[in-house]
Amino acid sequence: MLDRFSRLNERISNNPINKVLVVLLRLVVGGTFIFSGFVKCVDPMGSVYKFHDYIAALGLQNLAGSEVVLAFAIPVLELVLGVMIVTGCLRYGSLFAAMAFMGVMLPLTYFLAKTNAVPDCGCFGDAIKLTNWQTFWKNVALTVAILYLLFHNKSVPSLYGPAIQWIVMLLTFILGLSIAYMSYSTQPLIDFRPFKVGSKIGTPLSAVTENDFLYIYEKDGVKKEFTVDSIPDEEDGWEFVDRKKLTPDLSPAQKAELASFSIYDEGADVTEEVIDSTSNQMLVLMPDFQRVNKAYAFALNDLTKACKERDAQLCVITPALHAEVEQWIDLTSPNYPIYGGDDSEIKMLARGNPAVVYVEHGTIAWKRTLSSLKTDRLMKENVPLAQLSDDFSPQKTLWALLSPYFLLMIALLFLNRIYPVVNFIVKKVKAMRNKPNDKYNLEEIENPANQE
Repeated sequence: MLDRFSRLNERISNNPINKVLVVLLRLVVGGTFIFSGFVKCVDPMGSVYKFHDYIAALGLQNLAGSEVVLAFAIPVLELVLGVMIVTGCLRYGSLFAAMAFMGVMLPLTYFLAKTNAVPDCGCFGDAIKLTNWQTFWKNVALTVAILYLLFHNKSVPSLYGPAIQWIVMLLTFILGLSIAYMSYSTQPLIDFRPFKVGSKIGTPLSAVTENDFLYIYEKDGVKKEFTVDSIPDEEDGWEFVDRKKLTPDLSPAQKAELASFSIYDEGADVTEEVIDSTSNQMLVLMPDFQRVNKAYAFALNDLTKACKERDAQLCVITPALHAEVEQWIDLTSPNYPIYGGDDSEIKMLARGNPAVVYVEHGTIAWKRTLSSLKTDRLMKENVPLAQLSDDFSPQKTLWALLSPYFLLMIALLFLNRIYPVVNFIVKKVKAMRNKPNDKYNLEEIENPANQE
C-alpha cells in the first residue's frame, strides 16, 4: 500500500501540470503569508491592541504584558515564511513551520468564528477586514495547499541554492524587524486607517444622538453602564463617571464616514470648539493613561509654551476616567487642558502612547509618537510647528528599507547563477583542450608499431 502510494506520488510529481500547480501554490500560500506579515509589520501597535483583545477574550492572563513581543514576532515570522515559500527555500523546513503555524491558527480562528469572542481577527491588520468565518475558511484553504506542497514541493527547484538560502532568510528577518521597529517608534509606514495625513478631522459627518452612547455610573464602588433610557437616579446614590460612544461593527472607513473624531469635556461634545478650522491645534493622544511616563509632563509643558508662541493650542485627549485625570493633574500641574475621547477613535487617529497629531485649519498635517519628536528644535532652531516632523517621511523611510533588500535579493540571485554558468564554461573549455590529446592517444593505441 505504501509502495503504491509512493509510486503514485512520484508520478504526480513528475507531471508537468503538477509543476505548474506547485509554482502557483507557492505564490498563493507564500504571497498570503507575505501580505499578512507585511501589513502587520507596518503597524505593530495595531497588533498590540489586537493581541490585548485576544488575551482578554481567551483568559490567557499569563501572557499579559507580552503583546509587544507578539506584535513583532508573529508578523516577522509570517513575512519570513512567505518569502521562503515563494522562493522555494528550505522546501520542507519552511512548509513544516507554516503547517505548525496553521496548527495554532486554524483551531483559534474556528473558536473565534463560533464564539465571536473577538469580532475582528486582525489577520490582515487594517488593510483588509474579514469576518471570523471568512478567516477560518481562508486558513482551511491555506492548510490544504500547504499539505499538497509538502508532498510535491521538491518537484520544482528553489530560486536560490542551498548554500545561500540562510542569507535570504536573514535578510527578510532584518527587513521585517526594521519595518516593525520604525513603525512602532514613529507611526505606521503605511496608514490603512481613515484618519490619514491630509484628511479633515473634527466635524461629525452625521448627527450623534444620546442613543449613540453608554453612560457609566458608580455606586458603592461598583461601575455600571446604562443606555440613555435607563440612566439611574442620582438621588439613589448613583454618581456619573463617564460615557463612551457605541462603535458599530464596521470597517474603519465606514466608522469615519458615520462619525468623525469627537472630543468631550465632562460628557459634553466640544469637538467644534477645540478643533477650530480657523486656527491650529496640537492634539496629544494618551490611549493608555496609566502607562504614560510622568517624565513626559515636562516635555508637554514646554511644547504647550512653544505652541502658544506660534498661535496654536495644545490639548491632551484620553479615554481615562475622571479620577485618573485628576491624579495626573495633581502630579504634573499641566498648563494645558485635558479632554475625553473615545478609546477606539483615539487609537485609530494615531498610534503611540502618547502620540502627537498636528492639525492645521482642520486638516491633519502630521502624526508622530511623542518619544520620536525632537521638540528641542522648537527652541533651538525656532522651527514652525508644521515643519516639526519634516525629519520623518513614512514613504521615504519604507523605500529606504525596501530598496536595499530587493537589490541584495537580486544580487544574491545573480551570484547564485554565476557558479553553475562559470562551472559549465570551465568544463567546456577543458573538454575542448583535452580533445586533441585524446585523439592522439587513440591513434597510438590503434597503431602501436608507430611508437617503435
